[in-house]
Amino acid sequence: MLKGSVLYKLIAGLMLATMLLSACAAPTAAVPTVAPAPATQAPAPATVAPATQAPAATAKPTVCGGEIAVIVKTGNSGYWQNVQSGANKAQGELQANCAKLSVTFLGPQSESMITEEINIVENAINRGVKAIVLAPSDTSALIPAVQDAKKAGIPVIIIDSALSGDPSNYTAFLATDNKAAGEACGKAMVDALTAKGITSGKIQIMSYVKGVGSEVGRVGGFTDYIQTNSKFTLLETQYSNSDMPTALNQTTNVLTANPDLVGIFGANEPTAIGMGSAIKNAKLGGKIVAIGFDGAEQLQADIKDGTLQAIAVQSSFNLGYLGVKNAFDVAFNSKTIPATVDTGFLMVTKDNIDSQDAKNVLY
Repeated sequence: MLKGSVLYKLIAGLMLATMLLSACAAPTAAVPTVAPAPATQAPAPATVAPATQAPAATAKPTVCGGEIAVIVKTGNSGYWQNVQSGANKAQGELQANCAKLSVTFLGPQSESMITEEINIVENAINRGVKAIVLAPSDTSALIPAVQDAKKAGIPVIIIDSALSGDPSNYTAFLATDNKAAGEACGKAMVDALTAKGITSGKIQIMSYVKGVGSEVGRVGGFTDYIQTNSKFTLLETQYSNSDMPTALNQTTNVLTANPDLVGIFGANEPTAIGMGSAIKNAKLGGKIVAIGFDGAEQLQADIKDGTLQAIAVQSSFNLGYLGVKNAFDVAFNSKTIPATVDTGFLMVTKDNIDSQDAKNVLY
């Protein structure tokens, strides 16, 4: 019995030792289940990085709010009011992503009031506008004001008429190629006179503000074409200062003093309207060839009734629309834009005045 009891105790002891050894080994078996935990957390830093980079991927202005000042030669004509319509459309589109943007539209009472336009530019600089869209009334008088804007860090987009001096004073120039448009008017004049069997005689240029950028190109182009491609004689140019009644009186005097006049060219909207009225008053519609410029409603009527044979029509709407859009890109998005943009023109006659192309530019 004793031997059996001892043997039993030995067997029990061995079993207990085995159990204790198994219990002590258990923690080493658990290590592999802990190790994967860091592996499942490793991607976490990768999900944080894109979140910090997300704003950089969104092409929104860092500061979106403020004023773009559109400053033109005058607000008192359909041409410049159509520029305003284009600027307003651009403002509406841009405000979808920049609700605090404002676009203002200012100009002197007349195109000859150059000092007033300079003051408007200086006031815009003083109130800290974000950008200026400017149609300068004079090729050189506005240079100091534009330089002041540059010094203040305000980008300037020049529209309609060129500014003399260093082009680096402003960001871009948007306009009709006025020399090409003037040449096209000269060609229309020569073609219409030739069609009537007239190859010589007097032609009168009725211009607007002497020396303004658009006038220099436009009248220069017309003059060059007539002198190079015909034997017509150009009379001394008349300047209306873009005033319709003045143009009416001047044209009346020219028609009275030159009963043998064969052609006449009105180089901008108010001048061409006044010229057309004088032609009607003298009952000379269709008897002399008359070419105008711009696309106001009255000039369209003059084309349809035969008072004018053609008008060169700029896209004044695009000047305002593209001017504001480009100013925004430069001032708010720090974009680089083309230094020069040709906004184009269309010669409109009785034959194409009802076409879609004409409707796109007439106003």
